[in-house]
Amino acid sequence: MAEKNIAVNRKAYHDYSIEERYEAGLVLQGSEIKSIRDGRVSLREAFVSIRNGEAWLVNAHIAPYPMAGYAQHEARRDRKLLLHRKQIYELALSVQAKGYTIVPLRLYLSDGRAKIEIALARGKRQYDKRAALAEREARRTMERAVRRRAEEA
Repeated sequence: MAEKNIAVNRKAYHDYSIEERYEAGLVLQGSEIKSIRDGRVSLREAFVSIRNGEAWLVNAHIAPYPMAGYAQHEARRDRKLLLHRKQIYELALSVQAKGYTIVPLRLYLSDGRAKIEIALARGKRQYDKRAALAEREARRTMERAVRRRAEEA
């Protein structure tokens, strides 16, 4: 049904080349979902770790909810991800054998439930990042030139 983006990890698209995407649920406390609905989330330094056959979202910042009172949550605690066992196994094999990492791409609400899109990604080298920036800038320049030509005609 309707999806509402809460947080997008734009830095991941710059630092990694994305190979394969997965959708996962999150195990949250009550005050955490309230903060997510308020949009007080950062995925910038977050990553996914696989421990004991379970996937964990590590270092994601969900700000404390001011109205929670005594039932407050820790902002950077590890949160369990809900994935199928087969998916976790595939991710674990890729990370161990092929030198991939698992990064969160975006956090969103789908039918009132918090979901996170994670990706199997390979780190980009510095020259890859520069090439991507140059390509993006060239595309923008061409679009500007085409727009200018259309306005003149």
